[in-house]
Amino acid sequence: MENGLVAGAAIVHAGRLLLIRRASPEGALLWTLPSGKVDRGESTSEAAAREAYEEAGVRVAPLVALGSRMHPATGWRVVYVACRLLDGTAHAASLREVAEVRWAAAAEIPGLIPGGLYGPAQAWLGGLLARP
Repeated sequence: MENGLVAGAAIVHAGRLLLIRRASPEGALLWTLPSGKVDRGESTSEAAAREAYEEAGVRVAPLVALGSRMHPATGWRVVYVACRLLDGTAHAASLREVAEVRWAAAAEIPGLIPGGLYGPAQAWLGGLLARP
């Protein structure tokens, strides 16, 4: 990807955050939120929902944009979108892109994502990750 705009879907269900393990890591970035390039004519919310389905096989409803940043590991501009799980069982839906999916507890996230989550996303997720 050429420094394009990326949308990441922050999905919490039963007190756990949905993460995917990339089939091909970007540097130290192996585990991430379901995420990918925003297509022409697509909003970041639409892209986050599409990527959640394409990568993890779950349908979600975008709720709110949590903020954006230049990702320190990839250099891409990422917009983080909070999403509510509607249906589907999380699985590696795109084997070309995703090796594994996982519903991670809050205590597991620092070990899976070097540097932790983006601050505003972490703040929003904090209370949700504590609740089952």
